[in-house]
Amino acid sequence: MHPFQAVVLALVQAATEFLPVSSSAHLVLVPWLLGWRDQGLLFDVALHFGTVLAVLTYFSRTWIRLFFLAFGRKVLAPPPGHPDEDLYENPHLFAFLVAATFPAGIAGLFLQDYVETTFRSPYVIGVMLILVAVFLWWADSRGKLRHDLSRVSFGEAMLIGFAQAVALIPGTSRSGITISTALMLGLKRSAAARFSFLLSSPIVVGASAKAAYDVSQQGGIPPEMQLPFAIGVVVSAVAGYAVIAFFLRYLQTRTMQPFVYYRVIFGIIVLALAGFFRFPAGGL
Repeated sequence: MHPFQAVVLALVQAATEFLPVSSSAHLVLVPWLLGWRDQGLLFDVALHFGTVLAVLTYFSRTWIRLFFLAFGRKVLAPPPGHPDEDLYENPHLFAFLVAATFPAGIAGLFLQDYVETTFRSPYVIGVMLILVAVFLWWADSRGKLRHDLSRVSFGEAMLIGFAQAVALIPGTSRSGITISTALMLGLKRSAAARFSFLLSSPIVVGASAKAAYDVSQQGGIPPEMQLPFAIGVVVSAVAGYAVIAFFLRYLQTRTMQPFVYYRVIFGIIVLALAGFFRFPAGGL
């Protein structure tokens, strides 16, 4: 793999993993359109490891605060006006996040074969891009958007957790479906995105660990892939951190509508291409 290809795919992964536009379709459609060979499992591991580093680094202090609050201790007090001030009014949030992780984890165990075969149809992906766009538009325009993380209940956390399980279907977008559900439940846009990213952390870490194990079972990183692997990790981590920061700032004053339009247009493109061209084996 050429270093330029590694950089492009890492930037695509960083943007589409955290923005509500679905990373699964982009990571196959982009190289397909550019005439590149499939990047393979090994490079996917590098990309996901990079975005794991991004989200864990960005929310490292938040996770520490959540963990200690669950045991009645307050550490790393945030400065006045910081979003993490909400956490101190909801000391059970750490437990809620842990519980809400289980639906996606269990669904992944039982539906893995379908996710890797049947669900990877470009028609499924195109339809899901559009359907979730409609849901995102409805939730963003009809939701009350009043609550912050201090108001998240166990039931609301579990509903968002079940929504995350739906993201196993390619084209859905983990952030897209969980943010939409959070907005529908009345969370403010920035709070919905923060909860989405926190909820995704355990699942993404687990998926990355499993993928890394699969690679190790296949003999590890071959010499010719060591440079692209390093580039993929570093670029996706740095760009992913920047995307998270940008998106959270963006949502403080703006709506989700641009992402709705993008999903609809992208979904139509995927469906049109599926009707006229042959995608790589296994679909998108």
